Amino acid sequence: MTTAPRQVIIGLDVGTTGVKAVAFGLASPWRTLAVRLYPLLRPAPGHEVQDPAAILTAASAALSECVASIGTAEVIGVSLSAAMHGLMALDADLQPITPLVTWADGRASEEAADLARQRVTLDLQQTTGTPVHPMTPMAKLVWFHHNDPATWKAARWWAGLKDYLLLWLTGTLATELSSASGTGLLDVSTRTWSPLALAASGVDPQRLPEILATTDVLALDRQVAATVGLPAGTPVAVGAADGPLANLGTGAIAPGVAGLSLGTSGAIRTAVDGPHPDRHGRLFCYALTDAIWVVGGAVSNGAEVLRWAERILGGGPPAGADSTSPPDTTTHVPNEQVAPSSDGLVMLPFLFPERAPLWDQDLAGACLGLRHHHRGAHLRRAAMEGVCLQMRYLLDRVDHSYPVASIRATGGAFGSALWRDLMAAALDRPMTVVGDEDGTALGAAALGLLAFGAAPSLDQALAALGGVSAGVPATAPAEQVAVFADIRQRLTTLLGALGRTAGIEAGAAVPVEP
Repeated sequence: MTTAPRQVIIGLDVGTTGVKAVAFGLASPWRTLAVRLYPLLRPAPGHEVQDPAAILTAASAALSECVASIGTAEVIGVSLSAAMHGLMALDADLQPITPLVTWADGRASEEAADLARQRVTLDLQQTTGTPVHPMTPMAKLVWFHHNDPATWKAARWWAGLKDYLLLWLTGTLATELSSASGTGLLDVSTRTWSPLALAASGVDPQRLPEILATTDVLALDRQVAATVGLPAGTPVAVGAADGPLANLGTGAIAPGVAGLSLGTSGAIRTAVDGPHPDRHGRLFCYALTDAIWVVGGAVSNGAEVLRWAERILGGGPPAGADSTSPPDTTTHVPNEQVAPSSDGLVMLPFLFPERAPLWDQDLAGACLGLRHHHRGAHLRRAAMEGVCLQMRYLLDRVDHSYPVASIRATGGAFGSALWRDLMAAALDRPMTVVGDEDGTALGAAALGLLAFGAAPSLDQALAALGGVSAGVPATAPAEQVAVFADIRQRLTTLLGALGRTAGIEAGAAVPVEP
């Protein structure tokens, strides 16, 4: 490691299963990292929540360790990234009265389906840039309104993860444009809470936080400052949501470059010059800054599908794998040699309610083409190929409106060479694996430099922090690309055969005549 710099900025990245506090040296490639994990809780079927107190404890511990590691360097500020789509209720004293209901929570499935059947759906998607889905705070609000009247009445505020973190760090309850753009409640054209979405959810706008710019700056609370070892009043950039910041931190903000992440779930995003809601409602549109937005989609079924296959088959991580790694840094791979395309086995990997590009929470997974010669290793590989195939369908949807020439890929799954090879073959684009697990924190730090006036542009901010990792090219040979083309073709045939098995004409809904 190089000599500690005179000045650093800390990117605080609070995600679904853990927090990273990363100190980046200014005009130096120096950095130091502290990590704390916390669980995703499942108190009831379809409920995926987190304990707000556990999140703050982890964030405080990571930030304290990071500050302690920088020695005599001056911290010019902290910049914040947070996972999107969470919702929690606060009382009049700003205390939580619910857990944080995460993006993965499916309790609002019926409410989202009901909204999707209404004529207002397309208007909502065009207004907010967010497809109607159980993940959205808007759908969750409808659920609370209909199913938990006691909480609905007691809630003085409805807040997201970023809002709660800002409250803890600065004493100010507020959100910012990026996180607000993922709620399904924001009018992306006016950058204010949408009357249409508010009416659909039933929430009073006075119960929602003020929307700040992603480059606004607040001051670190005195008590928190004393706990983590920073001066009171240290500047805190409110920052943005983790998805758009991941694009920034991995170098995927230029036209024609898509950012891809693969962990528990997966996503593909490309930067655009303002809010451009998808007229078909298949892609989201989220803000990074007022001028830079990202268009893309997220799949619910990422590397977690392979973990599921390992669990049911009794397999485990390969020799040497770190069992203490965060849940979104999967390195599990099939431990037997299996031919490409899994000897005819194709998996539809819909274990969790699927998001982009289908947005169908009722779609169930399946294994097609199953034969007696298939073993556990075939299912493991088919799980990986199925995930990669869904990412290709998502890429095709993005590419239709915003042509993608190259991909910057990141995520714990790409610690596996097989994941890298399969994804490159499925996408059939020049792909660079950045492999920088600090990418989102780097994006937060760069946005913070812009907010603090320490850099005139995001590009120059990234350069001041040592730049983005050059990455490792992952280009698949032509024969591997052909394998995925064959899988796509066979999938159509297998779905037709499935229809015949059920006594239904393939692609139709009429019984087959005897």
